[in-house]
Amino acid sequence: MDKLEKLSIDTIRTLSMDAVEKAKSGHPGSAMGLAPAMYALWANDLVYDPAAPHWPARDRFVLSGGHVSMLLYAMIHLAGIEEAVDGKTTGAPALTVEDIRNFRQLGSRTPGHPEYGHTTGVEVTTGPLAQGCANAVGMAMAQRWLAARYDRPGFRLFDYRVTAFAGDGDMMEGLSSEAASLAGHLELGNLTWVYDRNSISIEGDIAQTFTEDVGARFEAFGWHVIEVAQGQDVRAVTEALQAARQEMSRPSLVIINTVIGFGAPGKAGKASAHGEPLGAAELEGAKRAYGWPEDAPPFHVPEGVREHVTGALSARGTPRHQAWEKMFADYRKAYPQEAAELDMIFSGRLPRGWEETLPSWPADPKGLATRQSAGAALNALASAVPWMVGGAADLAPSTKTTIEGGGDFQPPRWGGTYGGRNIRFGVREQAMGAICNGMALSGLRSFCAGFMIFSDYMKPPIRLSALMGLPVTYVFTHDSIGVGEDGPTHQPIEQLAQLRATPNLTVIRPADANEAAEAWRVVMKHDTGPVALALTRQAVPTLDRTKYAPASLLAMGGYVLANAGGNRPEVILMASGSEVPLVVAAYERLVAEGVRARVVSLPSWELFEAQEEIYRRSVLPPFVKARVGVEMGAPLGWDRYVGPEGTMIAMHDFGVSAPAPELMAQYGFTVDNICKAARAQIAAHRPPEKPRAEASGCPYPHGEGVPAAQAQNTGAQAAGAHDPHSQLAQAGMQCGGSRLLAELRAKEAARKEAGQKEADQD
Repeated sequence: MDKLEKLSIDTIRTLSMDAVEKAKSGHPGSAMGLAPAMYALWANDLVYDPAAPHWPARDRFVLSGGHVSMLLYAMIHLAGIEEAVDGKTTGAPALTVEDIRNFRQLGSRTPGHPEYGHTTGVEVTTGPLAQGCANAVGMAMAQRWLAARYDRPGFRLFDYRVTAFAGDGDMMEGLSSEAASLAGHLELGNLTWVYDRNSISIEGDIAQTFTEDVGARFEAFGWHVIEVAQGQDVRAVTEALQAARQEMSRPSLVIINTVIGFGAPGKAGKASAHGEPLGAAELEGAKRAYGWPEDAPPFHVPEGVREHVTGALSARGTPRHQAWEKMFADYRKAYPQEAAELDMIFSGRLPRGWEETLPSWPADPKGLATRQSAGAALNALASAVPWMVGGAADLAPSTKTTIEGGGDFQPPRWGGTYGGRNIRFGVREQAMGAICNGMALSGLRSFCAGFMIFSDYMKPPIRLSALMGLPVTYVFTHDSIGVGEDGPTHQPIEQLAQLRATPNLTVIRPADANEAAEAWRVVMKHDTGPVALALTRQAVPTLDRTKYAPASLLAMGGYVLANAGGNRPEVILMASGSEVPLVVAAYERLVAEGVRARVVSLPSWELFEAQEEIYRRSVLPPFVKARVGVEMGAPLGWDRYVGPEGTMIAMHDFGVSAPAPELMAQYGFTVDNICKAARAQIAAHRPPEKPRAEASGCPYPHGEGVPAAQAQNTGAQAAGAHDPHSQLAQAGMQCGGSRLLAELRAKEAARKEAGQKEADQD
């Protein structure tokens, strides 16, 4: 290698070593060993314009072993990648030397593991091993899909490659095998994994734990396998990468043998080089081994290095990008509809009129399973949004997630096309979730489905999609002991609580067919994080929305579904999902007995907590202590709504195998038991004194003095109203002269006035 090549590689190493040393935390060893391969990829192979880091046709790089983050940060700096904000470059560098100095510090742009959306040049958040490998498969699948749908003769818009760096730990994880198996079956020739085989883990030599022939395993998966004997040989690594680029019918695994902590006199090739600073003596010894100037300060970037790396990358990427922009301008003229769709994909927008496709259902005491109604809504939306793509873990017939007429995403020899919208993930739940993350990162509206109980297998990718704010949809059916005869292994108990505990994940458990359709409306509007839908196996009644509040109020997360207690109910019954119709039946019995009861549907805690306090208090007035909550899952978290004095009818143990109706009776999910609990709650709480008008809460849908008939029609009057502000106003209009009504009306008037001012300015 020439002098500038060696100097560039050693700069990657020394920046990594210095950053870890200053932070007193990090992983220097793999960065030192992988630096030549990183240089070979970025300087000699990757098609990437550093001045346009969000160019849709760029090659993607994924660092699956996110602990080696300094390897990526050093390259982002040396490659001259420009900072991008909201998809537009600012002209400033994505990372400066000062940013690298602040590695792993509070508020820095160089966190311990790469974070998507935090640092320009980072394609995906990685850290949990093998997640990045599967994300890369999703990105490669997205490229195949985009090319199949939008490329035209003379217009090859999407021909990019995806390269992931992975280590021994990634290869040990079962997820990498799941993802590699599917990638091989799908013949993803646009995918390369570079396997850094340094044979060292935290506990020492991997000969103690990992002795299989990885190359043979991947050949069995249908991969093209290349081995580079010496990972320090830039030319050999470059040739291997280019050979992988030429192989279009199989994914490629490039195995490179490296030395962890390369150059460190006492730690090279040892576990002590993995996850801790080298220490001053080892750091100085390594720099001497590289021939680094002895008087060079920490974080030194030699003259010409940055220009060399940036120039090498730009020499390929910039002309390709410019040619692509010209081609896309011509494409726009020739194929305006397809170009308009791509504009929406690139910007995250949806086609006009997509909401109009959503179905609705009339009242039906027999009803249907929410998995069925959600499936109908999914298909309606898929007809309006062509880039909705997804599938199930061998459960599409059960989860009702097949896009009718969408075709299978398969290589032609397996009877499909890469333009198919139904992905057969096989029984690979964790890979399915991580692949959907990769597809979402490519602009597609991805969804995946399985039984709620198997969400356990998907927790890592779900957590990462929430961390990245990706609009992935998880369709989880068979959401309770309503599964019945399959028994406790398949009856989810704690899963809802686990999902609800995940930050930035919105969980929606619709009560009936119309709430299920409204849940999909929320899904499509929500683009700052994932949504998990919890759906039933068993049929549930479709509620009469002329009698009860409209299903569109699901967007509020919680709402008063039925109310016979004015603004002073004796008891509040609340539930989510399939238990809501059960609670409504109990409500009707109690009302017939003269009880002033209220029913609150709570399909989404996250959406409900996002509403203004004034609205939440109107739904659940604090002065009403008599409360009964009903959910066929673990009670964890319900105390915030039921309160310390309320009753929670829930599952406190695993279920058993039996027909669903028998299980519900066994565990107390019956009208009789709910009514019994309600009466006990009423008896335990003395009726509160009538609150003063200025202090009263304003329960929706009606207040004191409003005729019952008028109150029952409130749902019909509000049907079709999807604006939460309008819904708040409607709630307030039923409250007579309360102080709350005045506050709500004032807020609505201010909102309208602000909107009018904006319109006048337009």
